Amino acid sequence: AYDTAACYDYIDEREAIAGIPPQRNAKIWFHGNRKTPRHPRDENLRKIRLVGRAKWKRLINYHRRSLAETTMFRFKTAFGGKVSSRKMERQVNELKVQCLVLNHMIQVAKPDSYAC
Repeated sequence: AYDTAACYDYIDEREAIAGIPPQRNAKIWFHGNRKTPRHPRDENLRKIRLVGRAKWKRLINYHRRSLAETTMFRFKTAFGGKVSSRKMERQVNELKVQCLVLNHMIQVAKPDSYAC
């Protein structure tokens, strides 16, 4: 879904690094003899072919995406998908308080571990 030229252009405009896994049947977009730098998608695809998809995901910390999605799911489940304040300053404060509450809820629910 995100393996598109438009997504890569958007990421490039923000000078970020694209960690989008190409589709399994993906082909190289731009082959060798070019004077421009290699396309990030093609570099990802070459690296996947070299080390394998699972190792590539570990190398780029792809699991962090899943952690972020889980955190946002928890946040929206606990507080809903909207803020009730109208002014931006109050919205920021509201979201900060909700983050503090969510962090506290996670700490309270976390089991105590003891070394045996």
